[in-house]
Amino acid sequence: MTATFRYFVERALIALLFIYTASPLHSKEIALTFDDSPRFATGYFSGSERAKKLIRTLKQHEVQQVAFFSVSKRLDEEGISRLKMYSDAGHIIANHTHTHSDFNQLSLEEYSQDFEQADLLLRQFDNYRKWFRFPYLREGDTLKKRDGFRRLLKENGFRNAYITLNNYDWYMEGLFQKAIVQGEEISLDKMRDYYIDVLMQSIEHYDQLAVKHLGRSPRHVLLLHEMDISALFIGNLVDELRSNGWKIISPQDAYEDPIAQYQTSNIFKFNPGRIGEIAKDKGQKRQLWHSSLSEEYLKAKFETEVLSKADTLP
Repeated sequence: MTATFRYFVERALIALLFIYTASPLHSKEIALTFDDSPRFATGYFSGSERAKKLIRTLKQHEVQQVAFFSVSKRLDEEGISRLKMYSDAGHIIANHTHTHSDFNQLSLEEYSQDFEQADLLLRQFDNYRKWFRFPYLREGDTLKKRDGFRRLLKENGFRNAYITLNNYDWYMEGLFQKAIVQGEEISLDKMRDYYIDVLMQSIEHYDQLAVKHLGRSPRHVLLLHEMDISALFIGNLVDELRSNGWKIISPQDAYEDPIAQYQTSNIFKFNPGRIGEIAKDKGQKRQLWHSSLSEEYLKAKFETEVLSKADTLP
């Protein structure tokens, strides 16, 4: 396929997406997904405590199903127990490679092996689905790698489990855990407000970007990570989303949106997510990443808004 032909195919697909989805249907719907499970737990919660807290809070807030994209190298006895808890609670377990590998740093063959090894190990969980999410959202920095892995996913019946709503919650977690280790006095209320404010900023940004380029709000997929601040504040985030008119849906429902069929013809060394792909394909060059996806911004905001002498951890 020539570059010119790809260009016109890409534009035609965007046009069809716009025409098909110009109605207000599926307005402000969002699915919750958690990457990197079973993520290391050496801070505020143990791994078991984190899992129980997440499961309990999601149930209390009537979130019936989320997805955990899992790194199979971490399946020691505790890791297996944690993923089993998520699976038994009705949540989806999915593939996030064996070693959380960076596709930009590996050959297609090496990356494929990492994916296949994870598939073999994660099949032990009853609620495992053939969904794959690229670590770091990096889908191949060369045409050979991108298209080769697309073929591999298709041949093995896997879904590319893209995200539409990006953020740096993992960096906020690092600031939180470091402050605890250093003996800083932290207000959990302020940490909650900081967390929610940052996430809502990015969610609204990408939703507005979608409306700009699609003419509607699609069924969104929120990227989160299986971490202590997720367990602490996911209920508050759900409440905030609902108070702003969002409906929480399952990841399965989210992936029924027409943008699930979209494939960019661009090569992204660093991928902003599905909405960012569409925006760039339509000619937008800036603000594919929201301003809150900045370590400098998040650190300054954390120091200003969270660190406090007034309220301490219980």
